[in-house]
This record gives sequence, structure tokens and C-alpha cells, in this order.
Amino acid sequence: MRFILMMSLSLALLASIPQARARPAMGAAPDIAGVPRIVDGDTVQIDATKIRLTGIDAPETDQVCLDPAGERWACGVTARDELIEHVGGKVWTCHISGTDRYRRSLAACEVAGEDVQKWMVRSGWALSFVRYSHVYDADEAIAREERSGLWAGAFIAPWDWRHRSTATVILGAASVPINAQTILLSAASAAAAPDPDCTIKANISRTGCIYHQQADRWYAKMNMDLRGKRWFCSTEEAEAAGCRAPR
Repeated sequence: MRFILMMSLSLALLASIPQARARPAMGAAPDIAGVPRIVDGDTVQIDATKIRLTGIDAPETDQVCLDPAGERWACGVTARDELIEHVGGKVWTCHISGTDRYRRSLAACEVAGEDVQKWMVRSGWALSFVRYSHVYDADEAIAREERSGLWAGAFIAPWDWRHRSTATVILGAASVPINAQTILLSAASAAAAPDPDCTIKANISRTGCIYHQQADRWYAKMNMDLRGKRWFCSTEEAEAAGCRAPR
């Protein structure tokens, strides 16, 4: 009887002690949801959060490709527009896993249960970003086999295009002209913008990148045929690429 009484008192004492609440793991980033503004084929913004889609790499908006007939076309703008048409205006849920050097949140995003990155790669509008992930390798193989999107013509992988290496491999199904590499590598510094809506000029140097809008003082004087120049479709896109406005 005495033992039972002592046990009852002990249980009552334990019940009176406030219980510690479970806390989320330190450093765990919350999901973010909302209707995004789509900057390009792998970059979006939800409210004030800039997001870089993980596992994929889409062509830059001033990147050009060759179509099945060997004609030049603005594949970067098209990749962005295809993403807008497919899931633009819908609510996205993005699972944030970190940040990149441009302070963008790295995230895998979905819309109504559909993996956005998987759709981009499977449709041929982005590549599996094999430097960081192999999640979408099988989807890229299917797009390549079916000659979907970029794979119908000829193009340079976005990561190679950004470095402008003459050793770059030309991908795709189309037969290319002798000067194909010159066309594809020089796209960013072409005298004319790749698309009428992409008129922001940027100068990239060892000290950084500065972008200029049409009203800026030095805009008309910038020669876009020179190395180190890029076109952007918006200031947000330029800033996401690490550029800044002139001071």
C-alpha cells in the first residue's frame, strides 16, 4: 500500500512538470508557397524570395540555339515562356534546401503535386544539372530520344555557354552548319537583342557586372559585339545573375 502511494505521488509530480516542446531542427528552412513571377527557365520569385530551381539548368534568356533547319532562335526566352504557359499563374510550393552565391534560395518546387523541374527537363526546356545532381538524368534521356524542345535542333549546354569555351560540345539532333559554334557562342554579344523584350545591356568584367537600361547615360554607347556583354529581359534577371545597376 505504501509503495502504491509513493508511485502515485511520483506520477503526480511528473505531471506537474512542464513538458518541453519539440523544436524544428536548427537550420531547417520552411517551405514557401505562392504564385511566382517567372524570371527565366530555372529562376522564379515568390514575394521577396528569389528562387533557383535545383537539379536543372535552363538556357539563359539571351542564349540562342539553332532550330531543326539550322536557323537561329531565342531558345532561352522560349524556355522561360514555356514554363510560364505551363504553370504560370498557379500556386507553387517550394522546398528550400539552401542558398547560392547570388543569395537566391535553392529549392525544388511543385505545382499541384507535379515536379516543376522534372517537367522542364522531360519537355526538353532544361538539362539535368549533372554538376550538382543526377535526379533528372533519366528525364533528359527521354527528352533527347524524343527530340523534345531544345533537342529538336542544336544548342550548347547552359553551363558551357556561360563560359564561352571554344571546346564546347554542340548538343541536339539537327545537322549544324560549319559556323554553328560561332553562332551559338556569340549569341549573348550579338549587336541586336535576342528578343524585343530583352533590351537591358550588361557589361561583365573582372570587377563585377553592371547592367544598363535604355534611359541610362551609357546605354547607347555600349558595343554589344564585344566580349563580356550580355542581354537581360528584366532588372530582376540581371541581379539574379550577379549584376548591379550603375551607381
